[in-house]
Amino acid sequence: MADSPVRPTSNLPVSVEALSDSLPITLHSGDASVRVSGVSLATDSVCVGDLFIALPGANRHGAEFAEAALTAGAVAILTDTAGVSHLSNVSAPVLVTEHPRSLAGRVAAQVYASNAPRPRVCAVTGTNGKTSVSFYLEAIFRQLGHPTALSNSAERQLAGSSYYTKLTTPEAPELHAMLAVAAEKGVEFFALEASAQAIERHRLDGLHVAVAGFTNLSHDHFEDYGDMDRYLSEKLPLFQPDRSARAVVSLESPYGATVVERSGVPTVTVGDTASGAEWTWTSEGQDGPGETFSLMGPAGTLHTSIRALGNHMVSNAALAIVMAIEAGISIEELSAIDTDHGGIDVVVPGRLEQVSGDSAVSVFVDAGRSADAYQHTFTTLRERFTGQLIVVCGTSGNRDRSKRADMGAIASSMADLVIVTDDDPRMEDPAQIRSDLLEGAKSVEGAAVEEIADPVDAIRFAVSKAADGDVVVWMGPGSQHYRDVGGVRKPFSARDEARAALREAGWGA
Repeated sequence: MADSPVRPTSNLPVSVEALSDSLPITLHSGDASVRVSGVSLATDSVCVGDLFIALPGANRHGAEFAEAALTAGAVAILTDTAGVSHLSNVSAPVLVTEHPRSLAGRVAAQVYASNAPRPRVCAVTGTNGKTSVSFYLEAIFRQLGHPTALSNSAERQLAGSSYYTKLTTPEAPELHAMLAVAAEKGVEFFALEASAQAIERHRLDGLHVAVAGFTNLSHDHFEDYGDMDRYLSEKLPLFQPDRSARAVVSLESPYGATVVERSGVPTVTVGDTASGAEWTWTSEGQDGPGETFSLMGPAGTLHTSIRALGNHMVSNAALAIVMAIEAGISIEELSAIDTDHGGIDVVVPGRLEQVSGDSAVSVFVDAGRSADAYQHTFTTLRERFTGQLIVVCGTSGNRDRSKRADMGAIASSMADLVIVTDDDPRMEDPAQIRSDLLEGAKSVEGAAVEEIADPVDAIRFAVSKAADGDVVVWMGPGSQHYRDVGGVRKPFSARDEARAALREAGWGA
């Protein structure tokens, strides 16, 4: 997996004078003829020839790190008025604008411009399902023989190479660099997960997507937005002409109708047969470790399958297929992913992912950290397994506290045993996170609830309570490869720990 900054080679360096002439940027000092070939927001991603954008931070200003950026190879600085006060001894050109973050995307788009045709970007937003839809999109395009790129919260792929991912959606300079490299490599389709924070914080600026997709909206991220109305409002700009050409909206949640009403671009809808959508899907039942379904719409009918369980995953796949059609793929081409050809051939990591193999006790890991995600996952498992359901759950720190009690209550109302544990506390007190979940879990009369702080001990306890035919699902960590404890990312794999727990209990894995 590549961990160095992704940078194109075909773009021509741009002078700081050209940037100041074409954008609302002022040359404060230095040589206007200096040319930049890249853009970075952090010193650890600076490459030789970069423009370093020094942003104000919560505790320190990025301009305080200008010398480190210049030492790493940056040749110019873009900052705000406050940042200039930290740059009195800088000899490199200094560009100034009052809101540098809001211009980062436009700057990067200009610096990374080239004659190579850009891939068609399909960007999906919503609360749950974004990552799954982006994986399905990439798989569909790839199976049809089109070179692809992918960026979501789990990983970034570029023409067959994988890259480290930190944010759900990359910062604008990284995204534009990735698009430019994709163009150089002949990538035709780019599947992108777009969070509300990315849209609000200008990470998509300078980008025009071919097709925007909407999954659903449910209670989440109130730490940033306060209520559902504002949360939705931060996603809506993606569905306007300056951001996208077309849109596909799932009617899975009531908010889909609002997105359709407020969309400013040609929009089609997708949903189950009761939704009234233009494209409707019908589940045709479980097929081994996956689901088969049919999708019917104005262009025809497709019978296909996915390697995942649950109608919520069928809904995600259906949205991806219709987005592909809106991006220019014909229904005839899509026969390459019908049931006769094995369906959509991808396992979405950490989304109700079975890690137990042929064990008599089925163990799944899932990335769900919201009440809505809990509801979908537990409903799926209850419909498909007859044994007892054992839930191990924790959630992220420094995130919306108001959803935690609902998560705990849903777990207790649907599971036979709930074990509340630590997950990804970040800078928050893990005991407080557990307490919030336990408040809801213990509110359900007769619920069996345990609190085991150490997740390694928690999954082993869960497996020890399971019998032949039972199901254990570990909610939260999914495919994540670390735990953030006190701001330090410690290597951790829920998959590996779950398999070890099975082996130690004598079930194999």
